[in-house]
Amino acid sequence: MKQFLYICLAGTLLVSSCKKDLALQPISNNTTDTYFTTPNDFLQATNAVYNSLHNYPDRQLNLSETRSDNLYAVSQGGVRDWEGINDFFSTLASNPYLEEAWSTNFNGISRANTILDQLTKNGTVVPDVTLRNRYQAEAKFLRAMYYFDLVRWFGKVPLIDHPILTADALTIPRSAVADVYALIISDLQFAIANLPQASAYAAVDKGRANKYSAKSLLALVYMTRSGPTYGVEGPGLALNEWSLAEAQLNDIISSGQYSLITNTGTATTAYANIFSYTNENNSEVVFDVEYSSGSVPVLGATYPWVLVPDAYFQSIGKPVQGGLEIRPVSNNLLSSYETGDVRKAFTIQPGYTAAGGVVETQSFFKKYVDISKVPANRTDWPINFIVSRYTDILLLKAECVLHGAAGSQSTDVDNVVNTIRIRAGLAGNQVGVTLPQLMEERRKEFAAEGTRWHDLVRSGLVTTVMPAWVAVDDVKKLIQPFKTNYVIYPVPQSQLDVKPGLYTQNAGY
Repeated sequence: MKQFLYICLAGTLLVSSCKKDLALQPISNNTTDTYFTTPNDFLQATNAVYNSLHNYPDRQLNLSETRSDNLYAVSQGGVRDWEGINDFFSTLASNPYLEEAWSTNFNGISRANTILDQLTKNGTVVPDVTLRNRYQAEAKFLRAMYYFDLVRWFGKVPLIDHPILTADALTIPRSAVADVYALIISDLQFAIANLPQASAYAAVDKGRANKYSAKSLLALVYMTRSGPTYGVEGPGLALNEWSLAEAQLNDIISSGQYSLITNTGTATTAYANIFSYTNENNSEVVFDVEYSSGSVPVLGATYPWVLVPDAYFQSIGKPVQGGLEIRPVSNNLLSSYETGDVRKAFTIQPGYTAAGGVVETQSFFKKYVDISKVPANRTDWPINFIVSRYTDILLLKAECVLHGAAGSQSTDVDNVVNTIRIRAGLAGNQVGVTLPQLMEERRKEFAAEGTRWHDLVRSGLVTTVMPAWVAVDDVKKLIQPFKTNYVIYPVPQSQLDVKPGLYTQNAGY
C-alpha cells in the first residue's frame, strides 16, 4: 500500500471546481506555469493523476456487478441509488453513481492533461529524460484508463487531450467512440514504450503503472472494440482485433514477471492468498489501485463494504460501515458453483444471525472483508484493489483463441481453465471449452471483482444470458424488460443541463 497514489497538490491546482460544468473546468496558465518549477512538483502532479482512481473499485461494483446476473439489488427500506441500476430504469440520468463515473473520470483526465501540457512546456525542470518520459507515460496510461472507463459506461464522450478554457468546454460535443479509442490506443502505445516493468521500480514506487499493466489494458481495449455493436454507440465496434489483443497478452505471459499463485500440498488456500491483506503486490498482480490506512488525510479504501450489509458488521461486533442493506447474490450464481469450489466460500457469505437473533438467510459478497481488519473509519480499509491479475491474462488469451486468434484449444483454452479449476479444488477435466463455458468460469473466478457486466457485453452474450436469467431466476430484478440500449448508461442529466443541445442523450433513456 503506497501513499503516493493519493497525495494531492495543495489548493485548487489539480481539482476541478464544479462537478456540473462538463467536469472540464480548466487550470489557469498563470497557476500552472508558476507551480511547476521543481522536479518534485512534477512528481506530486503525477501522483495527483492517480488520485482519481480512488473510487474506481466502488464504481465497478455498483455499475457492473449490480447490473449483472450476479446480484439482486432491490431496496428493502426506501429506494436506494443502486435500485435503478439493478432494475434497468430508463430514468437513470440523475443517478449519483453515473454522476460520479462521469465527473471523477473527467477530473482524472483534466489532471493528466495538465501535467502532459506542463511536461511539454516546462519539462526540462526534470533533468532526467527517462524519468520525464516515465511521468508522461504514467499520465497517458491513466488518461487511457479513465477514457476507457467512460467509453464502457457511456459510449460517446467529449474528447479532450489538452487543458481548455471554460468557454471552450461548452463547445465540445461528444466524440465518436472510434475517435476516443484512437486516443486511448495512442496513449497506451506510448506508455508501453516508456514505462519500466514493475520489478524496476523502487519499493516506494511499487504500484505505479508499468509496461505490462499498459499491455494488459491495451489487450482489453482491443478485445472490447472487437465485441458486437448491439446497434448502439457503445464500446463494441465489431473490429475482430482478437489477434492484436493476443499479441499483448503473449508479451505479458512470456515476460516471466507474473505467475499464478498455486496450492501447496493438499491445501487449497491459493485463491484466498491472491486477496490477502498480508500478500499484496503478489505474483498475480499486474495492476492495482493502492490504498494506505491510518494516514492523515485518510487514504484508505471504501470498496470492501460496498456490497456488505451493515447488519452483518453489527452481528460480528464490528463498526457499521456503509453497505446499508443486503444486495443478495443471485440463486443462479450460487447454484453455478460445483461442490468443493473454494471460491464460493471465500467470495460469498451465506447469511448470518443479526442482533436480536434475526436470521438473514440471503447470501452476499464478502470477498474483500477480513473480519480481523475491519477499520473504525469506514473510509480507511487497508486493502488494494486488483484491476488486472495474471489469471485474467490467461483467460483473456483463451477468449482470443476461441475467437480465432492463434493458439491451441487444448493448451491455451482447456488446460488454462483446468489449471484454474484445480486451484479452486475442482477436477481439471474440461475438454472443448466453449465461449459460454469460459464466461461461466470467469463469472465464478472474478465474482465481486466488477468484471461480469463487461464480460457479458464484450462476449456478445448479454442479450441471451440476461433475458434467459430473468425468465428462470429473476425474483427481484429487471422490473423493466431488458433492451440492447441498456448495454450503456445514459449521459448524466447534469451534463445535459449545462448547455442544452450540446449532447444528445443515449437512445432508450
